[in-house]
Amino acid sequence: AKQLQARILCAAQWLPEQEWPAVDEQSLLTNLDAWLTPYLNGVKSVKGLHSVNLEQALMAYLGWPLNQEIDQWLPTHYVMPTGSNKSIRYQENAEPVISVRMQEVFGEQDSPLIAQGRKKVVLELLSPAQRPLQITQDLAGFWAGAYKEVQKEMKGRYPKHPWPDDPANHVATTKTKRQFNR
Repeated sequence: AKQLQARILCAAQWLPEQEWPAVDEQSLLTNLDAWLTPYLNGVKSVKGLHSVNLEQALMAYLGWPLNQEIDQWLPTHYVMPTGSNKSIRYQENAEPVISVRMQEVFGEQDSPLIAQGRKKVVLELLSPAQRPLQITQDLAGFWAGAYKEVQKEMKGRYPKHPWPDDPANHVATTKTKRQFNR
């Protein structure tokens, strides 16, 4: 529910021509009757409150067609060229972020776009051990520039993984060199 709230807050910023309901904490508290009360039928205890599906209540509060379009415009996940499904992290007043191993974006020329092509996703590029190596919204610029330094260091640290000289035109992979060359 918190992630959905963050997506709606971002959508209101990035797609202001749509009529997004106010979902900041204060507005949600002020409008409890409109969005939460219908989901409290049969709730008679604090324990019963835990069974209330806040995400479902917020989606209903969005109303049709926004509750359908938010998934298209601000998806929760992005499918990488390797086929892996990576979650997109949303935060109000911040850029959307995907954390992904660097090898999984080989062959990509640019960061993914969301919000009807208005927002470029920040890529937190990770080492094979899932440690951050680089944060960028300009993948082409990274491949052409800072990648060379990362490549030098990573070739020594992770020799079993591919570190191509031309990552922008290399096949994305989740495999090691030995598995890749089969």
